Amino acid sequence: MVNVHPDAWVSPHAILTGEVTVGAGSRVLDLAVIHAVHGPVVIGRDVVVMEHAVLRGRVQHPLVIGDSVMVGPQTHLNGTHVEDEVFIATGASMFPGSRAGAGCELRINSVLHVNSRLAPGTVVPIGWIAAGDPAELFSPDRHDDLWAVQKSLDFPGTAYGVDRDTPMREIMRRQSQLYGPEGS
Repeated sequence: MVNVHPDAWVSPHAILTGEVTVGAGSRVLDLAVIHAVHGPVVIGRDVVVMEHAVLRGRVQHPLVIGDSVMVGPQTHLNGTHVEDEVFIATGASMFPGSRAGAGCELRINSVLHVNSRLAPGTVVPIGWIAAGDPAELFSPDRHDDLWAVQKSLDFPGTAYGVDRDTPMREIMRRQSQLYGPEGS
């Protein structure tokens, strides 16, 4: 199910599983993990996926990366849509149902929350969180303001398929089954 264009290169030390497509001119470096067992991952042309990046597709939220995108080291892209010419710096995270418009920059350790959309050309500063549709930018010290927006984005429903009141024991029982030998 892994489909790597002949003009792309994937390190022999990277892990690609499931329905993965890697476009022409793209590079997947050492120890990157692309997990497409529970939903497809499609990587466009001339994309660089750096070391220790984790990319995950989901059934309801395939991971789609456009052309000419930098996926920095230690990033986490989970069921998101990345348009063309986006720069994703070291340690950035993008959650299910999110979308980064063309030319966006997610700087070091920034976050694009579930079901949030960055307008083209938006810059998320170092360590900041973008949430909402359209996304509003929050510095780390604005937790209460962020929560007012974040609560309606339905992280538990989007990420785990459960209501907000579902006990952690139930969430983790389901996650354990999903990622167990029969689910992966």
